[in-house]
Order: sequence, then structure tokens, then C-alpha cells
Amino acid sequence: MLGLARTRLELLSVEMQEVLARLVLLIIGAVAAILLGALALGFGAAALVMTVAPEHRVAVSAGLALAFLAAAAFIAWKVRREAKARPFAASLAELKRDAEALEPRE
Repeated sequence: MLGLARTRLELLSVEMQEVLARLVLLIIGAVAAILLGALALGFGAAALVMTVAPEHRVAVSAGLALAFLAAAAFIAWKVRREAKARPFAASLAELKRDAEALEPRE
């Protein structure tokens, strides 16, 4: 029994380390992507607006705003979907199997 519990705790520890490492990489990547993306979008949008004729600048600005809004909605959807990933799924499955194995059989 004790060996079984120790094995499960080791698995939980490994999964916790994986989750933390993944979280750190996700945060670093997200911050870098946000900063670089914001700079690129800002400079690109300003350059595009300046290249069109003055009478079309409002329409181009509105189009860019809609495109940015659509991109933000898509990214928010992807982030929400990723956030639903269930951590410790392997540990929970093993514990469930252990509990079923330990139940008295008739």
C-alpha cells in the first residue's frame, strides 16, 4: 500500500514540475509575443494609414480596427480553449484505478 502511494506521489510530483515548466514557458512566450506583436501592428498600421490617400484614411483605420478586433477575439478563444486543459489527469486516472482495485469485491 505504502509503495503504491509513494509511486502515485512521485507521478504527481513529475506532473507538477511539467505543469510549472510549461506555465513559465507560456508566460514568457506570451509576453514576448504581445510586446513584439503590438510594436509590429502599431508601426504597420501607421505606415499603412500614411500611405493611403487622405480621403481614405478613416476607412482604412476602421478596417484595421476591425481586423485587430477579429484577431483579438480569435486569440481569446484559443487561450480559453487551452486553459481548459486538465492538469494532473494521469495522476487522477491512476488514483481512480487504485481506488477501484482496493474496493472489496463480492
